[in-house]
Amino acid sequence: MLVNGRHYRTIWIDERNELCVIDQTVLPHEFRIVRLHTPAEVCRAISSMVVRGAGLIGATAGYGMWLAAAQAPEDRPFTLWMTECAASLIATRPTASNLAWAVERQRNLLASLGPELRKTDAVALLRAEADRIADEDAEFCRSIGQHGGELITAISRRKSGETVHVLTHCNAGWLAFVDYGSALSPVYAAFDAGVDVHVWVDETRPRNQGASLTAWELGRHGVRHDVIADNAGGHLMQHGMVDLVITGADRVTRCGDAANKIGTYLKALAAADNNVPFYVALPSSTFDFSLCDGVRDIPIEERDGEEVRRIRGVNRAGAAEHVLLCPEFSPARNWAFDVTPGRLITGLITERGICAASEEGVLGLYPEHAGRCSA
Repeated sequence: MLVNGRHYRTIWIDERNELCVIDQTVLPHEFRIVRLHTPAEVCRAISSMVVRGAGLIGATAGYGMWLAAAQAPEDRPFTLWMTECAASLIATRPTASNLAWAVERQRNLLASLGPELRKTDAVALLRAEADRIADEDAEFCRSIGQHGGELITAISRRKSGETVHVLTHCNAGWLAFVDYGSALSPVYAAFDAGVDVHVWVDETRPRNQGASLTAWELGRHGVRHDVIADNAGGHLMQHGMVDLVITGADRVTRCGDAANKIGTYLKALAAADNNVPFYVALPSSTFDFSLCDGVRDIPIEERDGEEVRRIRGVNRAGAAEHVLLCPEFSPARNWAFDVTPGRLITGLITERGICAASEEGVLGLYPEHAGRCSA
């Protein structure tokens, strides 16, 4: 994506060999680059949501393993140090599948190299693998855009070129991945092909990733959009103002159940009641092929209640501040995700194509993962 005339990925290594990310906690009012130097800084960046989104935290964790190897102390066993760093990275965000997947991919690489591996060799190999993880994420999301863009184009043809209205929830665009995004990649692909597309952007309380991030990147790309209150989606569907819903996901089971930002399940229910197609877009790294029952088995992160009680914005003087929304004495609970059962999902848009949100559909695209269910 172009920012101030320059193309950026969401994570990269600069000319000083330093790991750089975009601080998503200050968008859309400030564009700030943060450099991460240690595995502890990577953990803090993920847990504090300086970086967020399924694909991006996976790529960030992959680079975190590289930094861990580079800074392994001489007075501690290398394998033990890497095991501890891996555990710390995985613990930062429990719901997203991509994070643990990337860490385990790096650990498996180390294990395959045997006990005589030198630290200098490990650093180089982990850096190269982290680059591959990031490049794959970008390429997979580009492919998701091609497959999903065909859905939007088909609707445009049926409507004789009239505007196609897409509703999305949270941010599953370029900012949530290394490039392109998942749910927004089809929008960008259709828009770039000349389709008249408009996006309804859920604000996505409590962290407002829709209002802050999705709206920002859609505007940068030139896509027409409107920010709406989270509870407005059902009303729009009732009145024929939504042609399809596309969301991202943080973990999807082999049977098609999808964990995504809290509130996604309610949009799926409204879509089903109004015969609006509901799609989930994801790269294969987001699948958890070991699980089938998402409602029962996917761990749901509960974050600090202060995210619900307070909201961040810019005041009339142009200064960023947090303000209290509720009575000072009122506590808040803050579940970050919910699970949409596969029966409510029209299809899954992946880098390999579109499939039904069912075990048969998923394994039809990914037959190499048959026989891995833990239930």
